Amino acid sequence: MQPTYFTIASMTTILHTNQPMLQPPGKGLPLYELLVARLLVWWRYNRTSRQEAAATFKFEKEEILRLSRELDQTAAARPVLIKRLRGLEDSSRFWSVYMTVDHLRIVNTEVATIIQDLVLGVSPQHIATTKGVKPSSSANASTLNDFADACTRFEEIANKAQDLRTDMTWKHPWFGELDAQQWHFFAGFHMQLHRRQILTIRDNL
Repeated sequence: MQPTYFTIASMTTILHTNQPMLQPPGKGLPLYELLVARLLVWWRYNRTSRQEAAATFKFEKEEILRLSRELDQTAAARPVLIKRLRGLEDSSRFWSVYMTVDHLRIVNTEVATIIQDLVLGVSPQHIATTKGVKPSSSANASTLNDFADACTRFEEIANKAQDLRTDMTWKHPWFGELDAQQWHFFAGFHMQLHRRQILTIRDNL
């Protein structure tokens, strides 16, 4: 009877805290969806110039800031359970707008460092994982400025590099070994997904 008791207790805790039952962070995507995502990323990358990737990053940055600032702070800080978007881990379905922006701040900060190291021919010290870039549940309005600063640093590092096609690569948890130019493309592509997430959260507020 004891296992049943703990199961009921756990369910009661979830009900009282309004926390949905989601897969753990780092679980990843269903295999078929991951394979499709890999094909899509490589197809898009091979048709995107460095200049186009930079323009995409800038556009996504500005749109994410605009969409986030349009909301009052209470609404933007409220986690909302949404239907899982393709390319989004199940554990990321219960975020607020500020949490989504915080996630992008973390990722863009880490990718900027990876690009900088690869361009310098230095092996990055950070192991990229999806579990390690989850946002803070207490993310607030100050996250928007931190995100903007992280984007500025990313753009400065990328613009400074004469050539992003590096011999050295660094492993992405879903897409494998990427050189600096591929990481540069990935950042804007990644923000597109989370802009859609922000729009979905806004629609469900």
